[in-house]
Amino acid sequence: MTQVSDAPARTRAQIAERTLRKDRWWQAPAIVVTLLTIWVAYATARVFTGHWYFVEQYHYLTPFYSPCVNGECVPGSSSLGTWIPAVPPIIPYAFVSLPFVLGFRLSCYYYRRAYYRAFWRSPAGCAVREPHAKYSGETKFPLIMQNLHRYFFFMVVLISILNTWDAAQAFRGPDGNFGFGVGSLIILANVILLWGYTLGCHSCRHITGGRLKHFSKHPVRYWAWTKVSWLNARHMQFAWITLGTLMLTDLYIMLVAANVFTELRFYN
Repeated sequence: MTQVSDAPARTRAQIAERTLRKDRWWQAPAIVVTLLTIWVAYATARVFTGHWYFVEQYHYLTPFYSPCVNGECVPGSSSLGTWIPAVPPIIPYAFVSLPFVLGFRLSCYYYRRAYYRAFWRSPAGCAVREPHAKYSGETKFPLIMQNLHRYFFFMVVLISILNTWDAAQAFRGPDGNFGFGVGSLIILANVILLWGYTLGCHSCRHITGGRLKHFSKHPVRYWAWTKVSWLNARHMQFAWITLGTLMLTDLYIMLVAANVFTELRFYN
């Protein structure tokens, strides 16, 4: 009988190069770094500006300041009333919603992939060696906080309802009756896309169809799961589009509030 010898010990190939890829693998991370940096810089500047966030005549409130519940809010912008006195400039006016919106976006599965690769190079691309010597996943602080994503989802649903209310208010004219202009349509489009991003969340997909053994016994939940799954398959697109529509909505309201140009009205 022929005796089989032990297989030789296997070790990783010792490759000195960072990667053997010949394509422009670095382009995608570079684009993500550039776009996210621009957006974060713009959003940070705007939430601490404290001006040009509400157009009283047309009831336009930027989502960066909703809800505005402190004593410094201009008349008409406090749809939920005034909860506290004036806050110092270091505290954003929308301090009620911003922590949850920020937490939801930062812990989003797509955004995690995007900024892990772009900023931390963990890894920057497939078959590209990362610079980190150790890997602990999301088991230690602060990355273990990513597990709060499902709870941020519930809070963001409430904030999306508030944004929907703000959009409804944007369809009022100067006399308080129905009316709309370019700003109304921009705000409405932003809210619709925000709902698409929120409901396409992986947590929402699990809530609607997770832990079911037989879809046939739950036709309503199956129908909801199919719709959420359609949004979920486009979660990356909604993630980027809503960053753009949030910036566009805020920029438009800021320019109108600052009297840079006059709102174009279609009715009332």
